[in-house]
Amino acid sequence: MKAFVVATYGKSGLRAAEVPDPTIGPRDVLVRVCAAGINPLDMMVRNGEFKLLLGYKTPFVLGHDLAGVVMRVGAEVRDYKVGDEVYARPRDRRIGTFAEYIAVDQADVALKPNSLTMEEAAAIPLVALAAWQALVELAQLTPGQKVLVHAGAGGLGSTVIQLAKHLGAYVATTANGKDAERVRGYGADEVIDYTKTDFAESLSGYDVVLDSLGGANLAKSLTVLKPGGLAISVVGPPDTAFAAQIGRPFLKPVMALLSRKVRAQARKLGVRYAFFFMRADGAHLKTLAALYDAGTLHPVLDRTFPFDDTLDAIAYVEQGRAKGKVVVTMPASGPHQRLHQADAASLRGMGQA
Repeated sequence: MKAFVVATYGKSGLRAAEVPDPTIGPRDVLVRVCAAGINPLDMMVRNGEFKLLLGYKTPFVLGHDLAGVVMRVGAEVRDYKVGDEVYARPRDRRIGTFAEYIAVDQADVALKPNSLTMEEAAAIPLVALAAWQALVELAQLTPGQKVLVHAGAGGLGSTVIQLAKHLGAYVATTANGKDAERVRGYGADEVIDYTKTDFAESLSGYDVVLDSLGGANLAKSLTVLKPGGLAISVVGPPDTAFAAQIGRPFLKPVMALLSRKVRAQARKLGVRYAFFFMRADGAHLKTLAALYDAGTLHPVLDRTFPFDDTLDAIAYVEQGRAKGKVVVTMPASGPHQRLHQADAASLRGMGQA
C-alpha cells in the first residue's frame, strides 16, 4: 500500500513509499483510511523530537488522526464489524494514519459521529481528546471558572474554546484581531489581539491557561493565574508525570531537570504547572461523538488536500496560517480498495469478520 514514511529524521525525511499492508492482532480493527488529519505533533515526530521518548525507529509511517471504514476485525473484537465508519487517534508507537490502511487497537476506536463527513471527523480526534483530557481530567474544570486559551483560531484552540464553554467556563483567548469574530463564534467571551495587546497586562485571576506556544508565552501565562491556578502546556517542557505516562519512569530525573525553571516560577507565584500530552482513548471519542452529533461541538476545518499531496499539506500547516485543521483525503475507490472490499466480503461470508 502507499504511505508517507519517515525514512530519516528531519524536515526532508518524510516521503511517499510502498509498504506492506498491516497485519492485525486479535484486538485490532483494520481500517481503510478515508481521511487523515494533520497536526503539529506530526512535524515534531518527523523531526525526531520524540524518538528517544516514544521509541520511534525509522522507517515508520507518520500520522495521528483518521476517519475510515472497518475492513477486518480481530478474533477478540466484538464492538465493531466490517463496514462500520470509525474515527480514531491511534495510540503512541502504533501511529501511521498517512496510509491507505492501518491496524488500530479496538480500545482506541469509536464510531464516527453520524453528522460529520469523513473529512470533518478526521479533523477532530487528537484535538478533541486533548481538549477533553486537559479540561475535564487534568484541570477538572467547573462552571464559572475562567479559562485562557492561547491561539484560539487554530485547530486545538478552537476546540478547547468550544468545550470550555460547554463546561460553563468564562473563556478568553489570544488571536490576531482579524480573527476576533471567528473565535467569538466558537464561544470566546473575550478576545485579546496579540498584535496590539499584551495579554499579561490585561488579564488576571484565571483558573486555567491552555498554552500551545511555550517559551516566554508560557512564563507570562503563569502571571495571569489566580493563586492555585493551573497552567497547562502542550509544547513543554515535559515534567515527571509525562515520564510515567509514556512508561519511561527512569526518565523522571531528566524531566524534572527540563521543567525545573518553569516549575520554580510557578511555585514563586503560588500557581501550578503541568505538561500535557494527550493519550488515545476510544471511550472518550464516543463521548465526544455525541457532543458533535448534538451540535454542541463543531469541527473547524481549514482546507483539504488529496492524499498524494500530503507533503504539501504538511508544508501548509508549518506555515502557521491555517484557521483550523488541515486534512488529507483518500481517493474514493481504486484497485487496492476494491481488492480489500472483496476480501472483507469473503470474510463476512465465512463468518470471520
